[in-house]
Amino acid sequence: MDLRLDGMVAWITGASGGIGRALADAFAAEGALLALQAGSRADDLRAFVDGRPWKSRALVMEGDVRDPASVDGAAAAAADWFGRVDLCVPNAGIWPPEDLPLDRMDPGRIMEVLDVNLLGALLTARAFLATLRRTGPRPDGRGAALVLVGSTSGRFGERGHAEYSASKSALRGLCLSLKNEIVALDPAGRVNLVEPGWTATEMTRAQLARPGAAERAVRTAAIARIASPADVARAACWLASPAAGHVTGEVLTVAGGMEGRVQRELEEVDGERIRREAGAGGSGS
Repeated sequence: MDLRLDGMVAWITGASGGIGRALADAFAAEGALLALQAGSRADDLRAFVDGRPWKSRALVMEGDVRDPASVDGAAAAAADWFGRVDLCVPNAGIWPPEDLPLDRMDPGRIMEVLDVNLLGALLTARAFLATLRRTGPRPDGRGAALVLVGSTSGRFGERGHAEYSASKSALRGLCLSLKNEIVALDPAGRVNLVEPGWTATEMTRAQLARPGAAERAVRTAAIARIASPADVARAACWLASPAAGHVTGEVLTVAGGMEGRVQRELEEVDGERIRREAGAGGSGS
């Protein structure tokens, strides 16, 4: 299928991470021009882009998604470089690996996760829409698109990561609100949410390496494997593309058919069935 992304400009934040790099590859494979943003790992992103065959079509930017001036500056730089910005994927996110109940969680951790995952997405979406207001819709009618990156943790919850779940569940409300706002700027504009489950990235590597963790993560899924970053990226790429031109306000879950969380397991010990805590399950994506 031709996604009709050739020549469209895609702004991707958090582009230095596993899903971010996969997003860059996926959009580039469809002919898009890339405005790739990273924070503290901008040098890693530059090295990655330098090794890709599409590097001449990419602009690498450094910026903090928590800072409105930095986000606005990145949007302006992308629009100046390419002439406009058509697509936006606010992908920057963090997931602290330590399991902590909310009453034992440091307020600093709570604020950092909310600032990056939720405020960062809000500010990025705001800057993207402001840029769209200045440039107007594409003359060829291929509508603007915003694809938010959520998590199954925002749907099912995640014990020990309440702040992460809260930051991701809020993106559903943002998606439903902005789908009604973007059409005032571009009648063909769309806003959707891709919702990964457990995904094999640097951020989740240590957690998934624990004995039995990967098996527990897919316990309720129909497809018994952890997602790859490319699985998520391809879904986001389709949602952003004109091929999904009548899809807006929707959540596309990429989690192998996950249905929920295993809270407890039954285990045989000396011929007696006992209940054992199964541990938290979440995307960390």
